Amino acid sequence: MQFVEDIATLESLYGAPPEAAIAKVARRLTPAYRRWIMASRLCVLTTVGPEGTDGSPRGDDGPVVLELDPGTLAMPDWRGNNRLDSLRNIVRDGRVSLMFLVPGSTNVIRVNGTARLTTDDALRNRFAKDSKLPATVIVIAIAEIYSQCARALLRARTWGDTRPPEGLPTPGDILTEMTQGGIDGAAYDKAWPARAAQTMW
Repeated sequence: MQFVEDIATLESLYGAPPEAAIAKVARRLTPAYRRWIMASRLCVLTTVGPEGTDGSPRGDDGPVVLELDPGTLAMPDWRGNNRLDSLRNIVRDGRVSLMFLVPGSTNVIRVNGTARLTTDDALRNRFAKDSKLPATVIVIAIAEIYSQCARALLRARTWGDTRPPEGLPTPGDILTEMTQGGIDGAAYDKAWPARAAQTMW
């Protein structure tokens, strides 16, 4: 079995990404990305540490994160199994990635950045539920935000017939915003189903 050992070989197998794949990247929350992330009650938090990597689902009964400012998100650490794999990693290596999901939408919003833990009482109190507080809050400095290609969730038929909530920004909405109209988002969204059908596998 042969393995890909260098970037040049890797890139030759796939080719260059299309313009939209680059144009959609933001460094801070934009109005469309903010609306999308605040509609998400579930995300996967990925961390890295000396023992390796960890992926942890994070869910809430409302937005799974709170915006502190356009470049910073806060995520409460609610009760779990106390393994603390993700939190141990964050203390030692702050690099994190988050994948935000919304039921019914085959798009995923990804955030990469760095995180720290805090026990700040004022911040913990912002997440109070029935007088219960998270032990810590994960504060995430955003390095980049972008929408993920929908093909993976389409192939897996993840949501069945579930429809996304009304008004959830589409990839075309995000592209129009990120390029100040340079990319016709409505045309992008309209062409997507046929393009996906032809390139699903």
